[in-house]
Amino acid sequence: MARIIPLGGLGEIGLNAMVFEVGGERLLVDAGLMFPGPEFPGVDILVPDFSYLLQGGTPLSGLVLTHAHEDHIGAVSHLLRQRPTPVYGTRLTLAMLAQRLDESGVEADLREVVPGERFRVGQALDVEPFRVAHSLPDAIGLALHTPEGALVHTGDFKLDDVPLDGRPTDLKRLGELGEQGVLCLFSDSTNAEVEGETPPERLVAETFARLIPAAPGRVLVAMFASHLHRVQHLLDLCARIGRRVVVSGRAMARNVELAARIGYLRIPEGLLADTEQGASLPPQRVCILTTGAQGEPLAALTQMLQPQAEPLRVRAGDTVLVSARTIPGNERAVHGLLNALISAGAQVVHVGIEPGIHVSGHAARAQQRRMLEVVRPRAFVPIHGEVRQLAAHLELARLAGVPADQRLLMRDGEVLDFASGQGRIVGTAPAGRIAQNRGGSGEVSAESLADRRRLGQGGVVAAAVVLAPDGRSFAGPPRLSGRGLTREEEHVLQSGVADVQALLDEVSPSLRADDAWLREELVRVVRRVFRDRTGRRPPVVPLLFKL
Repeated sequence: MARIIPLGGLGEIGLNAMVFEVGGERLLVDAGLMFPGPEFPGVDILVPDFSYLLQGGTPLSGLVLTHAHEDHIGAVSHLLRQRPTPVYGTRLTLAMLAQRLDESGVEADLREVVPGERFRVGQALDVEPFRVAHSLPDAIGLALHTPEGALVHTGDFKLDDVPLDGRPTDLKRLGELGEQGVLCLFSDSTNAEVEGETPPERLVAETFARLIPAAPGRVLVAMFASHLHRVQHLLDLCARIGRRVVVSGRAMARNVELAARIGYLRIPEGLLADTEQGASLPPQRVCILTTGAQGEPLAALTQMLQPQAEPLRVRAGDTVLVSARTIPGNERAVHGLLNALISAGAQVVHVGIEPGIHVSGHAARAQQRRMLEVVRPRAFVPIHGEVRQLAAHLELARLAGVPADQRLLMRDGEVLDFASGQGRIVGTAPAGRIAQNRGGSGEVSAESLADRRRLGQGGVVAAAVVLAPDGRSFAGPPRLSGRGLTREEEHVLQSGVADVQALLDEVSPSLRADDAWLREELVRVVRRVFRDRTGRRPPVVPLLFKL
């Protein structure tokens, strides 16, 4: 019997985490984070609620990672702090994870796997990793073998017949699994609304080869630090045309060093230059490889617009290639970045004017349908996407011949059961999002989030009272101060003091001696005065002092 429970990734982009239960054991595939929107003020990251895995009963035998993007490994430290378990992944994935775990102070049992070589997790879980092409090296999908047939999880994938590393998605093995019988396919839905084929990565190489040699001055290339395929063909091109490469940005420098050390990047001798060396070279002999394509305020490219950024500061004559798509929600930041770069005198190239400057790492509709037709699953669950993307992927499953009752639109926390050989949603399990600080500690409670939202919408009032030495009488009138208030509310800070004092004077001396009660009463009284005068009740911070 097999049961599958997604804890994240079905209904949102990010937060990917899926539980497989087979033979009395549990396997978790991926443990990713999600970056919050404005509805989570002051929150750095969101991670899945793993409480289902912490419950008694079926043990968690291991965590298998499909690749090293943050939306697939970013919550591993959060999980391991609560439930240590072996972590399986390819060499590059584990190396990139190890850096993050070291920064978080979390120890882990890391076990390397090789695509095409089956391995066992726990006593009952028979797992086969297979190669998939994606936007970083060493990505895999998984086939979990059960007596009823294989459960195939694609991970994030695209179909690129000529990838730069020569390792395409293993359609041959997927076809063999289809012949043997696939119980259910769980497939990446990110680009389910994009018609046609995702272009090959070589298109970006060709675009770089056309634009960079023709640039009259320095070239700055902004991309995601994990896009090591793209880093490699940039390094190769610069070596051929005589441009030294300056690596800028902490994440980029860390990934380049790591990938070179373990053999996933080939860096020609003498190609890299530090900041001082780059500044001493003629501009036409310099290429700066940097992060910051999403307009992040602290990222390297944004910092290069600041006066103190010399000698890397963006200036007239530079060519900036923004080799990334804009992540939904980042539009304003990216547009602001592009405007600032142009205002600084740079020639800016982005996907809006040069589509070949970036290609996706996810399969578009034609390739998603091809995956369905190669695997020929009895049941299908679209994963990794918002609801509209999952629904669009289900339509492809209809065209590929998956029966209507086995095209299953799942959401986080739903339980899919294959006890009868047919997939049925039979219930729900705990699932949700945990708000955290970036270091992975310091969980932000729902109450704190609610307070932050209220503060963001209407400011805050601080109300202070001073008690005399007897603890039962007031040493003077209350004091009111505030931040983020309207002019009408600011006026109440002065004019409403007498009303607050009058209401507090009605409190009996014995109750004034109860600090907790008096704080609650102070909040109630101040909010009542503001309601009576403005119609609003702002958050109030009570402050008690004793002489």
